[in-house]
Amino acid sequence: MSHEHTDLGHGAPVRIAAISLAVTAALLVLKLVLGLISGSIAVLSDAVDSGTDLAAGAAALISVRLSAQPADEEHPYGHGKVETISASVAATIVGIGGGVVVFQAVRRLVGHSPDIDVVVGLAAVLVSAAANVVLAFFMRREAKRSQSMALRAETTHLQTNVVQAGTIIAGLTLVGITGAKVFDPLVALGLAAYMGWTAVGLVRIAFSEMMDTALPEHDLAVIRDVLVEHRNELRGFHRLRTRRAGAVRHVDMHLLFDPHLTITDVHPISDGIEREIEERLPGTICVIHVEPDDGRHAEEFEALVRERTQAEAARE
Repeated sequence: MSHEHTDLGHGAPVRIAAISLAVTAALLVLKLVLGLISGSIAVLSDAVDSGTDLAAGAAALISVRLSAQPADEEHPYGHGKVETISASVAATIVGIGGGVVVFQAVRRLVGHSPDIDVVVGLAAVLVSAAANVVLAFFMRREAKRSQSMALRAETTHLQTNVVQAGTIIAGLTLVGITGAKVFDPLVALGLAAYMGWTAVGLVRIAFSEMMDTALPEHDLAVIRDVLVEHRNELRGFHRLRTRRAGAVRHVDMHLLFDPHLTITDVHPISDGIEREIEERLPGTICVIHVEPDDGRHAEEFEALVRERTQAEAARE
């Protein structure tokens, strides 16, 4: 079935990614300067992480802009897969940043640890934490609305920054209270471990999309519900295939109709089902192939209809 698809609204994701990049750049400068002044390896480690944030944010901004481009002859499924690259870049950068932090923290533990200005260090981290909380809130909301994997990965990254800030605040507070400077590199090592865990999570997200994993069960249930609602017109369906490319869901399937009906009869029904699926799952491109029913898939569809009918009766 041929149909046109409207713009999926990528203006807001691009704006929030650009704002994130600007805020991250400002925080990098702040933490680097105050980290050097305070002498805290934990604050400097957070500055290193802000550097990884800056690179990952740039990758997210570029990928969101590229994925917003419409499909063309060379890219008939659009450019959404570029967001997978962004998540992979973010994972790599976070992992490298964690390695740098480990090196510096271990060097402080086995060697000389300079004096730490706790007040200056705390000031840098508190400002950073507040900025990341606000930014993560708006980015998470936009990632959920746009279904952008790049923004989702960047939201996860920002949330780790908030956790990191809380850990650094606790560590610097302990240094200030006890005078034991060992807490500073220990906190840095904890941050490095958390960065590694985050990198693994981002890799899993990217790998799932690269492998064209099917849509989650909730989305599949929505598709099946639409088909069941047309049970008086359909004989069944088969070859339901789904995947995601960036913010776009792709759905294709074969619908089975009474063999006595003509293409003219079933075409409007098929188009209507496509529209319903795309409306209930925003950002979806649904393509349906129609076939005459030969009875091979009737039992599966009848079982699905019975299951949904019983579920509706139970709710009533």
